[in-house]
Parts: sequence; structure tokens; C-alpha cells
Amino acid sequence: MIFHPALIRIRGTGQMARTVATLPEGSRITDYISLGVIAKTFPVSKIHAILTATGRSSIRQRDLPAHVVVYYVIALALYMQSSYREVLRCLLEGVQWLLDPSATVKVAGKSGISQARARLGWEPVRQLHDEVVRPIAVRATRGAWYRQWRLVSLDGSTLDVADEAANDAAFGRPGASRGSSAYPQIRFVSLVENGTHVLFASQMAGCGTGEITLAKAVLASLKPGMLCLADRQFFGFGFWNLARGSGADLLWRIKKNMRLACEQRLPDGSYLSHIYPSERDWRRKTNGVQVRVIDYCLDGVADAEPIYRLVTTILDHDKAPAAQLAALYHERWEIETALDELKTHLRGAKIVLRSKTPDLVRQEFYGLMMAHFAIRGLMHEAALKADEDPDRLSFLHAVRVVRRKLARFCAIPPSAEARLS
Repeated sequence: MIFHPALIRIRGTGQMARTVATLPEGSRITDYISLGVIAKTFPVSKIHAILTATGRSSIRQRDLPAHVVVYYVIALALYMQSSYREVLRCLLEGVQWLLDPSATVKVAGKSGISQARARLGWEPVRQLHDEVVRPIAVRATRGAWYRQWRLVSLDGSTLDVADEAANDAAFGRPGASRGSSAYPQIRFVSLVENGTHVLFASQMAGCGTGEITLAKAVLASLKPGMLCLADRQFFGFGFWNLARGSGADLLWRIKKNMRLACEQRLPDGSYLSHIYPSERDWRRKTNGVQVRVIDYCLDGVADAEPIYRLVTTILDHDKAPAAQLAALYHERWEIETALDELKTHLRGAKIVLRSKTPDLVRQEFYGLMMAHFAIRGLMHEAALKADEDPDRLSFLHAVRVVRRKLARFCAIPPSAEARLS
């Protein structure tokens, strides 16, 4: 290993940990209506277009038309601790304002809800997710940019799903110290827009599918003008080149013992080197790709490793000084915060995705991702109006607001406004 004698030193802030808040005791589903923010984020016109394109529009009038079921799938993610029927009953109080005022929508039973979800399937829900869920930061968004680059991070996680034979066969169970885990699991990989915590380009599969496999599809959403941060488990010559081919710039951590010769020392302490596809290429110095290497340590941070090593596609140290990139890399932890929002504050700690069949698990997953996106979009609007960094706003507070606010604040057609007075 070749290290610069004076490593770049980054002083810690001591603000690494966060306290997870909990919902207040006695919260009732009947206190909350959330359709407004969902309908604003996912307009009914967009839903109708996707249902038509996928052949899932309701052919005849039903108690639960297909577009209502789409909203219902998203609403399920907001009320993970409530029954299917209770979520629907609460949702329909808002849905009536999106339909013909004279329309009557019945609160179907559990079997009727399951049949309606099965008719819809998961493909239209995924298509809605893929077309709408995207980065939302504008130039005025605080914390979303480093110089000219939009900051995004790459990472993955898992979610437990209902303990059903079909789910077990489709998704598998991870190993445990004594056999296998209690629940089947799905694995997913996402990009996060660091400044807004929007999770986008998400791909999911069974827990036996590796993160790199899922991430290859995710990389298609990287664009020029983005700076993608990723941890060391993603680094590999082929995967690096695939990500680099998107046109985005990269700042990834690598293993500290990776052999990278110092070919040119730069004034900021970083240096230029090459990575190679194989040991043979490394020995012969063939088929290499040039990278810039940054070695640094963290002063004053408990449990910090002795040394960290980053590689980047930004070769010009004047465009992005090493000390700034080293400090910036730790913004990658924003995706951990976003995943915590998804799995703890929105889904609920230790709560399992409730769907009983693989197709409905997939449907529920994309509904969960869209619910998170709707809340984050609302928070981004609030942050812009207050000229605040979205990180300074409480996600849990936003979830509570969305759950209890009437739909009157958005997505209500003008003809219906008078009825709310």
C-alpha cells in the first residue's frame, strides 16, 4: 500500500447518532386522512393513463375501481398497524372528493379488497413508481448539491414479508445462527437524493439476489451532473465502469489494502492511479482506468477506522479538493437515514409487510416507496418556503401531519371546495 505521509484529516462533528422517535400512545386510524398529499403527488390523470397502458382499467363499475385501489395501496404504507378495511374506510372519506360527488363507494370486506388488489396486480404500481418517483431538488434546495453536482448515494436493504409458503418460495429466507430467519425477506437497492432523502430507481427481488445484481439496473438512473457516493461493497472494476458509463461522476469508498500505485501526487494530497480488470492486467499495466485516490482519517470521531480510502472520477483537484470530497463522502449516510425513515418511522419497527402472495408483496413494496416519496415531496416544499435544509425537518412529524390532514389542502377539484365549508 502507498499512503501519503500526511493523511487528510477530517474533524468529526460528534453528531453521528440520531434518536428514533415513536408515535404517541393512543393514535387512532380514525383521526387520520391522508389522500390529499398522495393525490397531489400521483395525479389521478397519471394513474388512469398507466392503467390504460397496462390494460388494468376497470371495465365495469366496481365497488373498488382500479384507480382507487392504486391510492389504497399507497395509503396502506401510511397505516401499517391498521387493518385493511380500516385503512380503506379512512381513505374513502377523501376519495369521494376525487370522484363524482354523487358516487357512492362502499367499504369492501377483506376478501373484496384482496380481489381488487389482485386484479390490479403489481406492474401498474411499479410503472407509476418508475415514472413519478425521481429526484426533486432544485438549485435553491439546501444540502442537495456539491458545487455543480447533484448528490446521490447508492445502497440496499431488506424487508421482512408475511410468513406464507408462497412468499417463502418466491423470496427465500436469510440464514440465521440456528437454521433460517423467522420471515421470508425481500432485498432492494435504491438511489437516494441526499438533500431531499428521496429514494428513487428502486429495484427489488428475493433475499437470495445480491445487491450488485440489483444495483446494475439501478445505475440506469444515474445521469450526467450527478455525483454518486457508494460504500466499498459495491466497488469492482466492471461495476465501476458500468456506473462511470452513465455519465455521472463517482466518489466511492474502497478497501484500504487495495493496491493503487501513486502515479502522480497532486497538491491537495490526493494522487492519480489506475484500476485494472484482472491481476494479469495489473502486472502488465493494460486495460486500466484512471482514478483519483484520496486517503484520509477522522480525528475526534469515536470508533473511526485508522484510515479511509476513496476513489473518484473527478481527476482535477481544483474542481473538487480532496479535503472537501473526504468530508462530503460521509453524506452517504443520508441513505441510511432515508432507509430508517422507510423501515422504522413509516413502516413501523418490527412490522412485517402484510401481503400474503408474492405479487401483492411486490405491489405493497412499491406502494411503500411511493408513500415515502409523497411525504418527502411535502417536506421539500416546506423546506423551500422556509429556506431551510430538508434535513432539519422532522420526517416523523411530517408523517403525523399527512396522516391527520384533510384532503382539502390539495387535490380537491374546484367544484367540490364549497362542500368542505
